[in-house]
Amino acid sequence: MVAVLTPLWASYLVKAYSWRTILGEEGVLNWLLAPFGLSGPGYTSTGLWLAFTYLWLPFMILPIYAGLERIPSSLLEASADLGGRSLRTFWKVTLPLTFPAIVAGSIFTFSLTLGDYILPGLIANEQFIGTVIYSDRGLQLPLAAAFAMVPVAVMTVYLWGAKRLGAFESL
Repeated sequence: MVAVLTPLWASYLVKAYSWRTILGEEGVLNWLLAPFGLSGPGYTSTGLWLAFTYLWLPFMILPIYAGLERIPSSLLEASADLGGRSLRTFWKVTLPLTFPAIVAGSIFTFSLTLGDYILPGLIANEQFIGTVIYSDRGLQLPLAAAFAMVPVAVMTVYLWGAKRLGAFESL
């Protein structure tokens, strides 16, 4: 739990610039991989997704952890008593009971990634919706406003789909 919470104490910008340093040609990642004849992803899409994973993973882990803690151990014991093996218990008991937590974590991570405009510009110089909105805010305000509705629409459809799957019934 400490390993998951510790990165949340640092500022977003500090973490973003740290990943820029880690992924650089003279960065720590290349230094660690050099003895094996490998090199890091650098400032590519792979490096960007590695940084996104580091930044937003705690927002996925914490809801899942809370969801797993809410499962009574008696249900897992009952599954074992009835002959359910580990994988079957996971699919039939654990996963359905933690589904709302998985959806909650995915809402956090997906929405934060969808609107991010700093990290894509720092690491991979990629065009995400957030970077397009940020670059158009002064020049073409109507276009920026139209692009700003895309994440709202995507999240609305995502939430509607989660509701249809029953993710919010046990909350």
